[in-house]
Amino acid sequence: MSRDVEPADAASPDGAPWRAQPRWRQDFPVDVEQDEYVSRRDFTRFMVVISGAFAVGQLWIVAQNRLRRRRGQPEIREIASVDSLPIGGSLTFHYPTERETCVLVRLDERRFVAYDQACTHLSCPVIPRVDEGRFACPCHDGSFDLESGRPLAGPPRRPLVRVQLSVTGGKVYATGLG
Repeated sequence: MSRDVEPADAASPDGAPWRAQPRWRQDFPVDVEQDEYVSRRDFTRFMVVISGAFAVGQLWIVAQNRLRRRRGQPEIREIASVDSLPIGGSLTFHYPTERETCVLVRLDERRFVAYDQACTHLSCPVIPRVDEGRFACPCHDGSFDLESGRPLAGPPRRPLVRVQLSVTGGKVYATGLG
């Protein structure tokens, strides 16, 4: 815009005539009140886009749940022999697929527990602290109860995913999740 041409809506914030305005205001004649104005059409367009993204996300979650249910229960898999794991010892294993890492802990002579090793907050690997009776998440100082998998401290709000176990013939088997 030339300095010689006065805009049609030449009302300046300080009330001075257009030619008396500083050079920067003449080059960028933006009214502060109009700068933050959002028309109803723009607002509606924004809301439609956000709502559409939300709906697509919800449909994706529903599709993933249906696919997961179709796959059914995971297969039964041998984890370890009872004699190979000392009381208070732990062992990592992959279940139900090779991508998911789980941890098996021997609590006493007859009791074993196993959980998905991913923290329910941000999927950091949890570390068994058998002497303290908990799983520790080093990323955000979270912890979970060793026997139940429920959160004890830190940001996690959901319990660890439990691996169902069966001890038969001196061997520990993973039989499912839940």
